[in-house]
Amino acid sequence: MKIESIDDIALAQVASKFAALGSEQRLAVLRTLVRAGPEGLNMGALGARSGIAGSTLTHHLKILAQAGLVTQARQGRSIICAAVAHDAVSDLSQFLLRNCCADSAHPDKRHDHG
Repeated sequence: MKIESIDDIALAQVASKFAALGSEQRLAVLRTLVRAGPEGLNMGALGARSGIAGSTLTHHLKILAQAGLVTQARQGRSIICAAVAHDAVSDLSQFLLRNCCADSAHPDKRHDHG
């Protein structure tokens, strides 16, 4: 039996987040929320801005929320606001850039992004 290391677990979690972004519509939803900023958007505004409405939008938000990329909260009686989980999106970027150019043959071409 293989014992998973912390790096293997982290890699699996990151892969899950990237898998959630493997749809053009989900990526469009996330980009729309990133543009909206930390206050997020209500479902109506998110649908209008992303061009995705109704049950399709709900489906994509569910997948993004399960991946930890979007948070949802009820405000008032019926408005559900969705806001991007900025830390999770930043963590994905840092995951990709953390070892940027680490194996480069030219030490002066290496960049430290984290």
